[in-house]
Amino acid sequence: MLVHICCSVDSHYFLGKLRELYPDEKLTGFFYDPNIHPYSEYRLRLFDVERSCEMLGIELIEGEYDTRNWLEAVRGLEKEPERGARCAVCFDRRFEVSAQKAQELGMKSYTSTLLTSPKKSLTQLKRQGDKVAQQYGVEFVAPDFRKASGTQEQNELAKADKLYRQDYCGCLYGLSMQRDQQEKLADELMSPISGTILPESIEERLTLYERRYELEQQGKPYDIVKQRFLNYRLMMGWLRVRGQSVPAHFLPYSVIKGSYTRGRTEHTIGDITYMSRSEVRFITLDTYNRLMGTAYRDIAGLIYFPPPFEEEVRLRQQLEPLSYTLSAIIVVEELPGNKIELYCDSRVYEDVREVLVEL
Repeated sequence: MLVHICCSVDSHYFLGKLRELYPDEKLTGFFYDPNIHPYSEYRLRLFDVERSCEMLGIELIEGEYDTRNWLEAVRGLEKEPERGARCAVCFDRRFEVSAQKAQELGMKSYTSTLLTSPKKSLTQLKRQGDKVAQQYGVEFVAPDFRKASGTQEQNELAKADKLYRQDYCGCLYGLSMQRDQQEKLADELMSPISGTILPESIEERLTLYERRYELEQQGKPYDIVKQRFLNYRLMMGWLRVRGQSVPAHFLPYSVIKGSYTRGRTEHTIGDITYMSRSEVRFITLDTYNRLMGTAYRDIAGLIYFPPPFEEEVRLRQQLEPLSYTLSAIIVVEELPGNKIELYCDSRVYEDVREVLVEL
């Protein structure tokens, strides 16, 4: 039996129950999910499914990440709600490829871990699965493992085995609508051009779960705990002096009132030069290099290849000892004088992230 897999939380429990129900059946996992966005989230879910299948002794096949075809298939359905027409097309696409793969491998049946997801309609899934199965001459197996406290057991197993628990279905349309309803920033869809790993980004989660796997391979104990913290995203920022754009690097947690200000520099104390308005500070690239132990030749190099986010946070705390300050701190090659214009569109918001603790 080919088992289409959407995520480890669903598949870990589902595969175990399938083994109980079909003890003589050879199960093969098939991870085919071009609907998952962004690609870093796809990699993270696949990585966790690989770990789950390794724990269960299940062979896993990865399907093609043909996102372009998926986007074309759901064109015009971008605003459909969860469980709406877009989801039906999404199921069709994944079920069709899964049934085709089952036929190609000579298997008589296929199923999907989507059946155990509490956010999906079981009736809708069965209807779509049966329809596609007829086209490829295979059987769609649709057990209901949610009943009799199944969902609760699934959650308990996921917690016990420290699986990655995503908090959105997968596609960018569902994510955007979900975050709008929650009045939250869809920071999962944001990635800086520098490739910096930001707090509570998908890249940070992937790094955490890769480290979790390393510790398990080494037999070292660990735990994953939740941490509430103040998160930050710089949406856009620029600096102009006398009407000319000037290369500038914004340190983390740089915020100004509104998003635009103008003024002049007033005085310098130690390494910091202060602007006349909006609590803006400037430091030179030479100062940055000295305090950070780096050797950047220009601001462009710093913008595109900055140190890790946490190291710049420590620099900020060194410059302004109160760890909860939000003044904008801008790194420049030469200190500006007057006729300064600054645009800083940034977000500071309460958030929760997972932290790996080695015991």
